[in-house]
Amino acid sequence: MGVWMDEHGPVSVVNVSWTIKSDGNVNVLRGSQIDFLDESTNQSLCVQFVFNLSKQQNPNLSKWTFSLDGVVVEPHHSYRVSILNLPEPEDEPERLRMNITIPGSLWDPHINASVDFNKGLGKFSIDVLFEAAQYSERYQVSIHSKGFNSSKSVSKENKSSLTVTFEFGWGQLPQCKMELLIQPFFVRCKNDCWRPKKDIDLCKYYPPRTLIIKACLALLVFGGFLAFVLWRAFQKDPVNSSLSAAKQQPEGFQVRERRRLLVIYSLDHPLYKNIVLKLSAFLATKCGTEVFLDLLDSTRLGVLGSIQWLDWHREQIESSKDKILILCSRGVKAKWRAMCGDKQVFLREDARSPMGDMLSPALSLMVPHFIRSASFEKYIVAYFDDVCSEDDVPSPFNITLRYKLMKQFEELFFRILDTEKHEPGIVNHIDGLSEGKYHQCASGRALRDAIEAFHAYQLEHPQWFEEELLESSKTSSEICDDAKSTINIITYLSSQDTDFTVNTSGLYVAEELQMCTSVEFNQLKSENTQHV
Repeated sequence: MGVWMDEHGPVSVVNVSWTIKSDGNVNVLRGSQIDFLDESTNQSLCVQFVFNLSKQQNPNLSKWTFSLDGVVVEPHHSYRVSILNLPEPEDEPERLRMNITIPGSLWDPHINASVDFNKGLGKFSIDVLFEAAQYSERYQVSIHSKGFNSSKSVSKENKSSLTVTFEFGWGQLPQCKMELLIQPFFVRCKNDCWRPKKDIDLCKYYPPRTLIIKACLALLVFGGFLAFVLWRAFQKDPVNSSLSAAKQQPEGFQVRERRRLLVIYSLDHPLYKNIVLKLSAFLATKCGTEVFLDLLDSTRLGVLGSIQWLDWHREQIESSKDKILILCSRGVKAKWRAMCGDKQVFLREDARSPMGDMLSPALSLMVPHFIRSASFEKYIVAYFDDVCSEDDVPSPFNITLRYKLMKQFEELFFRILDTEKHEPGIVNHIDGLSEGKYHQCASGRALRDAIEAFHAYQLEHPQWFEEELLESSKTSSEICDDAKSTINIITYLSSQDTDFTVNTSGLYVAEELQMCTSVEFNQLKSENTQHV
């Protein structure tokens, strides 16, 4: 283990060396494989060496030795390292294994916390002084105990030491012993950097225990009287709009401010488009999120044009706390490869849509911003695990977390709110957003039904994506011919007893796009009326 310097500063690295046995099988070997597994994040790194050894020993008449230098690791993380010679033997592979733990950070903040207590006001003032790290520009300082947490953010601004002040009354604190935590934000570890801690003991400032008991009894008496008054008031006026609004918020969690979210996706299939629409409805109704979706803003998009519409939303989000959600799917991966030189991709739903392909211009605009550290936290990458896979995520997005929906929707929503799910001593939860409960509301149930419908369709049509591909951009008459396949999908949805709705005679595509002549439309309508 050691420390190297890169463009961002010092980083922890591991160097691995291994020696080949001189047992007569050297000529058979074709290489070695080294695997690194970060047990803290479950991320892995695999490196293969290819060689052709003609002699049992090297020119120095010693055993062949190879090394892998400069594998970047994170402080305080544990790694499992294994080495395997290639080709693998037919029986049990013979691996060399070892476990290593990386020491702590190179940064020592020298935390100093001074406490001042105003007896007259019953208020604490805690001044936290610490030394800033060379390569971290932002910090979050937190004081917490069981049932209490207070945090403040502070920027370095070319200072070598920083001071943060907390003020609160002793009545706010359920415990007099607290923990001070400083979270830096380095370029590499982002929100998962080492956090130095310090204990704070405020017990000597507390009033005598008997006085606290008397105060608690007085509060109980007053609280009982207040509860009685409120109960009498509710008997007269059982309908209370403020209480009704409060019940709409997830239990145990209060959204402090409404966040906005731009959703980027590919029109892979009519059933997948339905999933995107149902997700947007769930985010808006259950989560209180303002969703920007091209399907729901066709008027403004038609005025501005796709590039200007996307760029305007990107600039608005870059200058705020809002986020961009990228939903990865088969179409996203295929279109990204096309942008990198592979065969062009034309999908039926893109051809049917008045807006055309919105994903390709979105990727062209946003990928350069995504890979910048300043914009990295603005982007959220996710995919629906039941109808897509992690292989559908384009390579530029592999450097960030990929959320599985709806299994990890709660974690994704915490990311939208810039709130940590796992805090020191606390695991936050939002009632109604977990994988087993999200479908208990109307919008969540509609989303689950849409996912299950597309999943069932994929099982019956394994080549569904290839069937959606066009050789080139089709004309309106060709799209009219393709409406028959859409009718089959609607018939399939009807047989699955979902809440997917269509217009009269199920010909919503032909009617909405107005791409068929009256003769073609009437013929198509008469042929498929019995299916709807």
